[in-house]
Amino acid sequence: MSTTATLALEASGLCKHFGALHVTQDVSLSLPVGARTALIGPNGAGKTTLVNLLTGVVRPDRGQLRLFGEEVTSSSAAARTRKGLVRTFQISSLFAQLTVFENIYIAVAQAAGRGFSIWRPAGRQRDLLERTEKLVEQLKLQSDRHNKVSEIAYGRQRLVEIALALALTPRVLLLDEPAAGIPSNELDLLHGAIDTLPREIAVLMIEHDMEMVRRFATDVSVLVSGAMLMTGKPGDVMSHPEVQSVYLGTAGKKRFDGAPVHA
Repeated sequence: MSTTATLALEASGLCKHFGALHVTQDVSLSLPVGARTALIGPNGAGKTTLVNLLTGVVRPDRGQLRLFGEEVTSSSAAARTRKGLVRTFQISSLFAQLTVFENIYIAVAQAAGRGFSIWRPAGRQRDLLERTEKLVEQLKLQSDRHNKVSEIAYGRQRLVEIALALALTPRVLLLDEPAAGIPSNELDLLHGAIDTLPREIAVLMIEHDMEMVRRFATDVSVLVSGAMLMTGKPGDVMSHPEVQSVYLGTAGKKRFDGAPVHA
């Protein structure tokens, strides 16, 4: 088996410009099967554009993308999703007036190719109900299963969003700033949900919360001005002088590892 075939996701030399603005510059990124990788970088580094390139929302000007060894550079976002590349979003797009269970059930039915089933009595769709119930339990949403999404805390809404992503049975999961907007007292719920993700799924987390990164990632990639600065183990990356310089900007702030930065 080739090295490429053992990778869940492999981006090679991705480039994207909008007019004279070069947003993505020769970026390469590899996710092995079961990866737990965080993508970090300062605001304006091009993280969102890179994720859009990976998911097919934006087409690269140059470069290639392979999913489990298969060339998908020209594939649509929907085609990539069908092949197992699934993304969550910074801004939740849940059905606010439906219950938590109903939201997840709809996603499960659509993933099973039975979107029409949402108009049939749910009791006749036993397999869909069982799959929905498993996701409710996995994300520890039992206490909110009958509550409308609009009635539950924001942190728990993000758990519902992850449940919807898992309903699509991802092989590669891109978590787009999952901690954004979640109060600190609710982060443990999110930590727990991410910790229980199936180990065979390759996960790329785009995140600013360094505590989340430290707890989640076995590898960290740093994007700066549209180019990949470095990839390595969290401790090595977070203590690297160049990473601290570009990410934190000024002396006197705390380093990622909690030690003071000296000029």
